[in-house]
Amino acid sequence: MDIRGSICALVTPFAVDGVLDLPAFGRLIDFQLAGGTQALVVAGSTGEAHMLEHDEFDRLLAFAIERVGGRVPVIAGTGEAGTAKTVAQTRRAHALGADAALVVVPYYVRPTQEGLRRHYLEVAEHGHLPVVLYNVPSRTGCDLLPVTVAELRDHPAIIGIKEALAARERILALTELVREDFVYLSGDDGSAGEAMLAGAAGTISVVANLVPEAFRALCDAATVGDRAATFRCHAAMEPLLRALDCAPNPIAVKAGLPVLGLGLGVPRLPLVELEDGPDRVRLHQALSSLASLATAAG
Repeated sequence: MDIRGSICALVTPFAVDGVLDLPAFGRLIDFQLAGGTQALVVAGSTGEAHMLEHDEFDRLLAFAIERVGGRVPVIAGTGEAGTAKTVAQTRRAHALGADAALVVVPYYVRPTQEGLRRHYLEVAEHGHLPVVLYNVPSRTGCDLLPVTVAELRDHPAIIGIKEALAARERILALTELVREDFVYLSGDDGSAGEAMLAGAAGTISVVANLVPEAFRALCDAATVGDRAATFRCHAAMEPLLRALDCAPNPIAVKAGLPVLGLGLGVPRLPLVELEDGPDRVRLHQALSSLASLATAAG
């Protein structure tokens, strides 16, 4: 399983009546593949996984797998608050043909490190898919510590971790755990370059939904250790990254979809659309600037 480089955490487009917009989802997948994205995450937190019904999860994942046609790995977000539910969702993803499962730390319930260890071992043992751990304390209220990750990586089905904490100490601690059968993936766009220069194998990105080619360029530069090129790529994207911070993910990134012809910017309640105003203007300006830079470079 080669999961590395520029990986997009796909948004889930909805139509005006709130149903899945699979034609727009297909255009988004095509846009990613044309832009050089090297793996796709379906139904993660950016994909509003917990707003999806079971049949919608199935349809979304099956559609993505068929559309991709084996060109890049398709990773399904299968994490739930309970272990039994997570195992069941991971098995569903396996049956549909996913290549791996992205399993977020159980949210709201705040388990101990021993609880996390046993949770992930159950999913790895019984979920039938390679598992990528996913730590995002700002969303879950619980932090999967590197010492626990070090124990979990010994299970052959646990192949990596997506870490959203951007603290340098955490980045360095996780790079020490990297080995041939276990990868560290950044889960924070703002520090992606720094993490990859330090040893992360790739980044599961939100901003890549809107600028896959630019984000692939950053990942390529960081992969070969070109610090100057990595920082240039980051500087070019920084206005867009700042613009995306104006609202909880994926509200802002979905507001960029209509500009690119990739669907409506409609999330599901309790998330609401980005209001018209300065934040939306800044987002569109940042997208236009990056498009102009890409045209000039081309």
